[in-house]
Amino acid sequence: MDDTDYGKQIAEESVRFERLLPGPIERVWAFLTESDKRAQWLAPGAMEPRAGSSFALHFHNTELTPDRTPPTERFRQYDGSFTTQHQILRCEPPHLLVWTWGGGNEAPSEVTFELSEAGEQVRLVVTHRRLADDDTMVNVAGGWHTHLGILADVLHGQPPAPFWPTFERLEEEYQCRIISPRN
Repeated sequence: MDDTDYGKQIAEESVRFERLLPGPIERVWAFLTESDKRAQWLAPGAMEPRAGSSFALHFHNTELTPDRTPPTERFRQYDGSFTTQHQILRCEPPHLLVWTWGGGNEAPSEVTFELSEAGEQVRLVVTHRRLADDDTMVNVAGGWHTHLGILADVLHGQPPAPFWPTFERLEEEYQCRIISPRN
C-alpha cells in the first residue's frame, strides 16, 4: 500500500483522501450515485442526486468482499446490516457531491466527493468534515480507506481484500497516524 493512499488530517475535524481511478468520469460518478454500483463498495440505497433530497444507505460490510471473515468482538455489532440517513447538500454532476453523515443527538458531519479528469483516469477526492473527536476521526479514516480500496479494486476488475481484517488493521494504523503524534 502506497503512503499516498492514507487519508490526511487537513484540519482538527477533517480528513481527506485522494485516489486515481480508471475513467471515464461518468463511470466513477455512477459508482457514487447509483445504488447497484455503490452497493459494490459502500452501501446500496436509492438516491435522487439533487440538493435537498434525503436518502438511506443500507450497510452490509461483511458482504462487500468475497472473503466473508467476520469482525472481531469490538465490531461484532456491525457484522449484520445497519442503515444510516443522509441528505444531499450539493450536487453538480459529474464533479461534486456533498452529503450529510450521521446526526441523531449531535450535528451531522459532512462528506464531499470531488471528481476531476486526470488524463485517462479520474481523481476522486473525499473529504469528511465536522468529525466530533479523535476517536471518530480514526474510525472514519479507517472506514473510508477500506471502502475506497474496495472501490478502486472493483473499478480495476480485481477482487478486493476482506473488509473486516482490512478495516481493523487500518483503524490501528490511523490510531498511530492521527492520535499518537499528539501524545
